[in-house]
Formats: sequence, C-alpha cells, structure tokens
Amino acid sequence: MPTPPRDPRPRSQQIAADLRADIMSGDLAAGAKLPSTAELSTQYEAPGATIQNAISILKAEGYVEGRAGKGVYVRPTQQQTITPAEYAVPAAPGQPYAWITAATDRGQRGASRLLDVGEVPAPVQVAVALDLAPGSPVVRRAQVLSLDDDPSELVHTFYPVDLARGTALAERKKIRGGSPAVLTALGAAPVAFEDVISTRPPTSEEFVALALPTEVPVLRTFRVWATAEGRPVECQVLIKAGHMHELRYRWPS
Repeated sequence: MPTPPRDPRPRSQQIAADLRADIMSGDLAAGAKLPSTAELSTQYEAPGATIQNAISILKAEGYVEGRAGKGVYVRPTQQQTITPAEYAVPAAPGQPYAWITAATDRGQRGASRLLDVGEVPAPVQVAVALDLAPGSPVVRRAQVLSLDDDPSELVHTFYPVDLARGTALAERKKIRGGSPAVLTALGAAPVAFEDVISTRPPTSEEFVALALPTEVPVLRTFRVWATAEGRPVECQVLIKAGHMHELRYRWPS
C-alpha cells in the first residue's frame, strides 16, 4: 500500500491548528484554561518548546491569552458570526448603516473609515457582474469597518458610472444609512444579492488594513446586488480575517 501523505507543516503549526479547531468548535470553551505545557507535551508527544511555539501562534491570532501565575486561557470573545441577510434592508432615513446598528445590538461599537472614492477601471470579475466591457470605468468606494476600534473588514464597493456619477455614491464622504439608502432614492433599490465566498492569503493592503497576524488567511466575499428587475447595481468585495469570522446563512431565511 502507498504511504499515506503526511502534514508537512512544522509540528507547532499542527498543534496550533488542532487547538484552534477545538476552540472554534466549542470543545475548548471561552474562558476555559488550556492544559499545561507538560500535559500538552504528553498529549502531542512534542517537546515543551514546540508547545510554547504553538501557544504563541494562538496568542498572536487572539484565540488565547496568558494570565500571570495562572496559565493560558481561551479568550472570551471568539469568532464574529455574520448573518448577511441582517444587512439587506436599507436603513431608515437619518439612521446609521445597518451594519453599525447590528453591532450596537450586540453590545459592540461599530464604525467605518473611508479610505478612497473615485473612478477606476473595472476589475474583470466586477465588469462581468455589472455587464460591462472589461476595463470600463466604475465608481469605487473603499473603507475599513471596525468593531470596538479593532479593524474588522476591508470593503471595496463598485457601481456603474451611469448610475453613481454625480450622486452621493461618488462623493468622498460617508453615506448616512449606507449605499442601499442612496440606491433606493435613485430608483434602483437593491432587493437581492448573490455571494461567492472563498479564502486565500491576504494581499499587502489587506494585511496592513486589518492588522493581521502572520499566516492568517482572509475570508473573501464577492457580493452582487440587483434590483427587482434583475439589474446589477452594486458589487462588493468584503475581506475579513478568516480566523475571526464565520458566516451564517439560513434557508428559508
């Protein structure tokens, strides 16, 4: 029989991956104390230094924290569960964007920081989604969303220029209530979306914007919003730290 393939990663990364999986599944609950270095050394048949390296990886990722004289504990706040449908309804006039309202309801402080607004050549995926010729100009808005002052999500949003040019979507300032409110006022209310979700290593822009620890993948959502008539009016590229977020979808919603 052929020899089964082996995990080529350093042993410390393998152990960190096992512990991370236990934390994410709840088998190591928030606030729980991790086994001692000696216990983990026995469990994994690995030297103490290797165990310490694994714990250091989890500390850098924010999964565990050391308490002087007490040991290492699973941090109380783990993955942020995002339910995309919660943000599908435009905010009422004068009200904050639904993402910020949802954060408040969870007891968190949500905020956005605008990075850039302007016309750019459409990336291929965006051009296809908006039914444009490759390289056609589109209006792009870039921002970073944060929770309790920690960067949470990098968002690039794209609009057809014939719809967005000369509107609040093309202005270099925040939009009260978010883009759905503007699109609705323009007679192009977004009523349905489609998500394509993938993971990959972060780009330099994403690594810096989200203050990521080393070797953490990002969760990439490519979202296309359409009107009731089926016209695509908005594309979003949503980048989240893969180790700190999970998505929840329900059907029926």
